[in-house]
Amino acid sequence: MAERVHRDFLTIPDFSRRELDGLLTLAEQMRTGAYVARPLAGQGLAMIFVKSSTRTRVSFEVGAVQLGAHPMFLSSRDVQLGRGETIADTARVLARYCQGIMIRTFAHSDCEELALHADVPVINGLTDRHHPCQILADVLTVVQQLGTYEGKVIAWIGDGNNMANSWIDAAWRLGFSLRLACPEGYDPDPAVLARAQATADVRLVRDPAEAVEGAHVVNTDVWASMGQEQEQADRVRAFAGFQVDAPLMRRATREAIFLHCLPAHRGEEVASEVIDGPWSRVWDEAENRLHVQKAVLAALMGGVPIT
Repeated sequence: MAERVHRDFLTIPDFSRRELDGLLTLAEQMRTGAYVARPLAGQGLAMIFVKSSTRTRVSFEVGAVQLGAHPMFLSSRDVQLGRGETIADTARVLARYCQGIMIRTFAHSDCEELALHADVPVINGLTDRHHPCQILADVLTVVQQLGTYEGKVIAWIGDGNNMANSWIDAAWRLGFSLRLACPEGYDPDPAVLARAQATADVRLVRDPAEAVEGAHVVNTDVWASMGQEQEQADRVRAFAGFQVDAPLMRRATREAIFLHCLPAHRGEEVASEVIDGPWSRVWDEAENRLHVQKAVLAALMGGVPIT
């Protein structure tokens, strides 16, 4: 086994294109059963959940066990962060016990501070700014369904949130075309967008039909994410006309697929006929969280080569 090097995975650009391709290949081998090793035997994975989750917890927990590790679920009540202990102190202590840390939280700066002070790999399970593990699962789904991400047009419809930011990062790293349709006032992170637009084919538009025209993949997300519930009424008004429905999907290519990171609100950001219909690859996408996260754990904690 290759020597393990301490690296973190906080955003998509933390890996090169070659490494991302290696992770996708490893994840697919894990999905098909071609890779059955347990490179994390005897290791511990601390999983900090400031934000609750179904898919993130179950996929990381099952994935760690399948690779031989012992995962530990730590909610805000289970660690001392809620009683005033600093993130730095928490990082230093957990790194003495565990060989890796996954965190799902609100502020991306908290994730960065954890990584700064932990001398074991830190993996971003979600922050308000980035959701890299989900995007890896989405890109793997694209490759499985369409054969490749190269030359494809990806459409994002809705909020310029953490998912949009990570799709922009992926387009910058991997080179596919990305069209984002966001209402005024709900744009992606301007720094993330500007960096990508300097070298990649990434466009921000206001009309969902313009974004979807000729697309191979259509994505969306809930209009109000966790922690934004008090904005629900305002967001419903702002996002009027941004629902992904059958007429919108018909503007995409014939082979187009629909993705959603879940949970979904049928009748709001997506129509039932789309998420439950023939365009949908949402359940494959959800399953792929398990496989890509196993690949990330194996690479960062187990030293499994990805280049």
